[in-house]
Amino acid sequence: MPKHSDPTPAAPVEIKRRSRVPGVMITQYVELVPRGCSTPDFIRKPFSVTIPGGKTAIFRAIISGDPIPTVTWGRTKGDTVDPEKYRARYDERNREYIFEVVAAGADHIDTYKFFATNVYGKAVCTSNLNVTEVGIKKQQAAPPNEDFRKMLKKTTMPKKKPKKVQKEGEIDPAIWDVLLSAQKKDYERICFEFGVTDFRFILKKLNLMKKEREKEQAKVVEKVSDLKQIEVRRDGRAEFEVDMQLKDPNSQVLLYKDGVMLDYSTNGDNKYNLDQRGTKYCFSIKDLGAGDAGLYQVDVDEANILSTNFQVPDVEFDTTLKDCKAKEGEDATFECVLSVPVGKIMWYKDDVVLEEGERCEIVVSEDKKSHKLVMKDLDVADQGTITAIAGIVPCKASLEVAEDPNRRKGKGSGDDDDEAARLAAEKARRQKEKDDLEAKRRAQAERDATEVGDGSGLGDGSGLGDGSGGDGSGGDGSGLGDGSGLGDGSGLGDGSGLGDGSGDGSGKDGDGSGGDGDGSGDGKKKRSRTGPLVPESVIDPGVHFASGLLDTTANKGDSAELCCVLSSESCEGAWYKDGKKLKSTDGITIVKDGATHKLIIDSCSEDDSGRYRFEADGRKSEAMLTIQDPPKIDADSLKNFREPVIVRAGENASFKLEFKGKEPMKVQWFKQDEEVLPGHHVRTDSSDSHSSLLLSKCQRRDTGEIKIKIKNEHGTIEADTKLIVLDKPTPPQPPVEVVESSLNAIEMKWRPPKDDGGCPITNYIMERQQLGRNTWVKIGEIPGQPSYRDTDIDRGRKYTYRIRAKNAEGISDMMVTDDIAAGSLCFPGAPAPPKVASAFKDCINLTWVAPANTGGGILGYNLEKRKRGSNLWTLVNPADEPIKEKKYAVKDVIEGAEYEFRVTAINVSGLGEPSAPSELVFARDPKKRPGKVTDLKLTGSSYNSLSLSWAKPKAVDGVEDEAKGYYVEIRPIDCMDWSRCNSTAAIQTSYTAVGLKSMAMYWVRVIATNDGGEGEPQGFDNYIIAMPPPVKPRFTDRNMKTFLVVRSGNTVRVHINFEASPMPDITWLKDNMAVAHRVTITNTHKGSQLLIPTAERKDTGIYTIIVKNMVGQETFNVEIRVTDDPKPPGPIELDENVKGTVTLSWLPSPDEKRDDRLHYMVMKRDSVKRTWRIVGDRLFNNKFTVANIMPGREYNFRVFSKNDVGMSQPVLAPTWGTISKREKSTLNFPESKPLDLECAPKFLLPLKFHSAPQGYECYMSCAVKGNPRPHVTWYHNNVSLNTDTNYFISNTCGVCSMLILRVGPKNIGEYKVVADNPLGVAECATQLTVRE
Repeated sequence: MPKHSDPTPAAPVEIKRRSRVPGVMITQYVELVPRGCSTPDFIRKPFSVTIPGGKTAIFRAIISGDPIPTVTWGRTKGDTVDPEKYRARYDERNREYIFEVVAAGADHIDTYKFFATNVYGKAVCTSNLNVTEVGIKKQQAAPPNEDFRKMLKKTTMPKKKPKKVQKEGEIDPAIWDVLLSAQKKDYERICFEFGVTDFRFILKKLNLMKKEREKEQAKVVEKVSDLKQIEVRRDGRAEFEVDMQLKDPNSQVLLYKDGVMLDYSTNGDNKYNLDQRGTKYCFSIKDLGAGDAGLYQVDVDEANILSTNFQVPDVEFDTTLKDCKAKEGEDATFECVLSVPVGKIMWYKDDVVLEEGERCEIVVSEDKKSHKLVMKDLDVADQGTITAIAGIVPCKASLEVAEDPNRRKGKGSGDDDDEAARLAAEKARRQKEKDDLEAKRRAQAERDATEVGDGSGLGDGSGLGDGSGGDGSGGDGSGLGDGSGLGDGSGLGDGSGLGDGSGDGSGKDGDGSGGDGDGSGDGKKKRSRTGPLVPESVIDPGVHFASGLLDTTANKGDSAELCCVLSSESCEGAWYKDGKKLKSTDGITIVKDGATHKLIIDSCSEDDSGRYRFEADGRKSEAMLTIQDPPKIDADSLKNFREPVIVRAGENASFKLEFKGKEPMKVQWFKQDEEVLPGHHVRTDSSDSHSSLLLSKCQRRDTGEIKIKIKNEHGTIEADTKLIVLDKPTPPQPPVEVVESSLNAIEMKWRPPKDDGGCPITNYIMERQQLGRNTWVKIGEIPGQPSYRDTDIDRGRKYTYRIRAKNAEGISDMMVTDDIAAGSLCFPGAPAPPKVASAFKDCINLTWVAPANTGGGILGYNLEKRKRGSNLWTLVNPADEPIKEKKYAVKDVIEGAEYEFRVTAINVSGLGEPSAPSELVFARDPKKRPGKVTDLKLTGSSYNSLSLSWAKPKAVDGVEDEAKGYYVEIRPIDCMDWSRCNSTAAIQTSYTAVGLKSMAMYWVRVIATNDGGEGEPQGFDNYIIAMPPPVKPRFTDRNMKTFLVVRSGNTVRVHINFEASPMPDITWLKDNMAVAHRVTITNTHKGSQLLIPTAERKDTGIYTIIVKNMVGQETFNVEIRVTDDPKPPGPIELDENVKGTVTLSWLPSPDEKRDDRLHYMVMKRDSVKRTWRIVGDRLFNNKFTVANIMPGREYNFRVFSKNDVGMSQPVLAPTWGTISKREKSTLNFPESKPLDLECAPKFLLPLKFHSAPQGYECYMSCAVKGNPRPHVTWYHNNVSLNTDTNYFISNTCGVCSMLILRVGPKNIGEYKVVADNPLGVAECATQLTVRE
């Protein structure tokens, strides 16, 4: 395809405009496009594509325009000439233009242009193609000295296009699309959302735009109604819908968002979905988010039907709804406060939308942040869930309504009649509210459709009633009338067509007043009514309808019947249609059968549709008769259509069917269940009365079923026929089977053609060629059987054959066989081993099967025998008398000897290969079956096995022979079928059955067997349980710890081993109470483990394990103390109660109350020795007296708190005593400098490389120094191990060690130790490998 250059000649004008689809530019060549024509446009432009290298890039576009545009493709850099790399085609089924880039690579990365051109204009759009190089750059090694920063790819973040700022006084164009689809009551809210205040200008221009839009819609739709703007539902979906009747059922219904076409689904599995019910189209959006905001439009072809603006404000509920409880008759108030102003939020009660009304009041504050819902005069039925939705954010609260007994008793009498009357009045009031809302909605829709009534006097909302209503019976005695009112066009009726029309259900009329009307037929006169519009006309109050008329539907041409039943047989009545009285005439029959009145229409027509009414003694009942006209097929045309159409290949096949029915009708043709669309070799022609299909140049593959489907709004009808295309057959099918290849003949057979071309195969045409020659010899035509025997052959030669099939339409292509040799020796193959049919002491009967390869025909067989242990085979039959049959009785045998046999096939070439030997067989009479085994015992058992032993059955001459083996069978107690444990007979008199279910119950039996068959089974009297012998629980660890001390935060793991049978019940208790939920208990049949992942002080206690089964029980207690380093005691006071002693007293440590094993230690230091020594330990009180206090010395004391984990920081006491001053001499010591021992961490001994066998333990250690004492952390593959309970880590005097109990593959990798203190950090690492 050449690079695009503008294919359109110079045009007198070039008007450029943008398409509705973003990114498409349209150039119009004429000032005014003729009616019915249009410039090209992209309904769906090609999307940009990113694919891996080597894949095919596909661009798809849907284009409109009349005349049909010419589509061309190009690229910015380079051309699209190469047909092997660039392919363009048109998909007729999906109406898509497709452009493919085959095996795209880096040289195809470019911006591609797409042009659609006709005589009136041109449409242009672009799309990008990006190709990623998968797996190429990874294989290229980077230069060794290349800077890594240069290898980084520079990424530029796209800048968000700033939103266009509306100038002062400028109106957003989107407002017109929204207003055209909205109701008048929403105009003010929509204008507020778009910031428009000039309502007069908006309404004036909107009326003009409505007329233009209605003209566009009239081209594609019959009627549009019930436009519903987008709303967010309780289930989180946003919905908007429209009711429209398409003129062409094949018209496309398109969905746009901000001008971009969206793909939607009809089965609910997409984000955008369409639910079509008749003429109602309901679109929904799932998984709402901020990105879903925008202008949504529904188009039919090129006409806009519905536009709705969906706003998703960034709003939250600052104050949420509160649950409310109230009594009947009270009001309920729900209020919420939003974070930002929102003009309107949606209110729901359960799944019902709440709107402003008599019993619901919705209040919005001036700042539009506070929204309030007031539900008045509550009833028990009002309770439920109240939901407020702001944008897409919901908030819920519950409403509970309690019954008020005083309210239900009434005002005064309190009897049942008053209560029933109150409930009936309440029900009537609710029904009236519902009817009023529905009437308002319909009236609003009608006022939107037309501004002025027609004044015809009909009850259509123009101010006039039809005078037909007021029937209180409602057709079924329910007490509801139509309340339509009566008018004659003079100004009576209120213009709404509404009234309560409520009768008592006994046949009395409702008032049917329709309210106080003030309208008039011509919209000028007004007159009020003071009394009933229709006077009471009941003559006999006892007559009523036992069964009223029902709405009926009938097909055109069929009969229809309307029937009602009165309560009196003597009452006469009259029938009316659309207010006109009916009489029995041709085609209409009025029948009275007692109290039953019928109206029968013999052959319905469209004129018979309408509202029928039956009146009797002032009583009325109405019903609608709807006449449908579904498609019907002419009988003669259908008979001709069903006759199969037979044509030859290359000829045309035509089908035609006549039908009738109500327009519009959709006609579809199908071939082999696939719809046939007009195109190459296919042409369809449909009118109001017939449709035809023409298939040109038919091929054999077109043979099949042809079906037509005709559909309109009333029904669907189908008809089918057959198309048979005759053609020559396909070639015969290989492989060719050589039946005989002997010295005298070659016989072969083959499979017939897969397709006979629609005609039977009459003959096969054969030719033959001898190997080494160039000429083919014609054998001639043979009958239609796929086999041939060639006797005109030369011995030792090879031949090739060509075979063609022939039918009435022609001759097929040829099938050529492989080379077939004639006259060569072909020995038969080996037969199957002979089988012993029966054996006696003087005769053994044998049978066998012929070999698969006969080599041209079997002449007979030779049978040989040999004794067991011998290598010599002896011929059984005479050498010159082969055995003709495949069986033989060998009588030359010795009683008691054991023999085996083999057989050899013979053909014209000679003896073939002998068969494999048969099974060994004794020359003796058949044996008797053995008897029952004896002394059957159970020698052992476990959870999945049973061990048995037994004694051999005794042999009885002539009755029971000796057993040669045994079978063991088991049967679960809930199953009736026995299963055999051993497939081959066991020789030993013992057996162990394995694979049993633990604690399952089984029946067990043993069967003895020999060559004579199987004996009688021997079993146990009772079932056996798969379990070890009962054992009382006992603990197997001799040195089990009864006391454990655990630091808080560490893991507690207690493992108890035991043995017991059957499996015991295991219970863990803490202080005789159930353990906490965070404690993990793991039980096996040999032990139990208690695990606390992170111990806390509250886990301290006595833990008891109880192991119990049917034999007995055993318990064991272990005390677990969870503690931490204790807190130091309080301040110390010193007293000298006795000279030479000092008494220390201190406040107790805060941990003393929580730890009963906490104690104290006292240390002393004097001014002479200047070393600390312990003077008191394991002190459980808060006072200690130190003796041997010498005068003239200063003493320092300190006290520690200690427990099972460690000791606290010391608490220093005030200095005690003074040193006597001596003035004789003064000694001045030099000022001592403090020694700084602080240093950064340093490893004295690093980690070593370790290689450990799998399943063994591994011990790692290193030495580190540092002051202050460094904190040591172990890492495995950069993951900290200090809190991992699978590793035992310790740090003692700078020696850091770690123990892995069982090394596995998961432990392979790098282990690192990091030591850090305020002065620095040191690291040391090593590798661990695991050997298998």
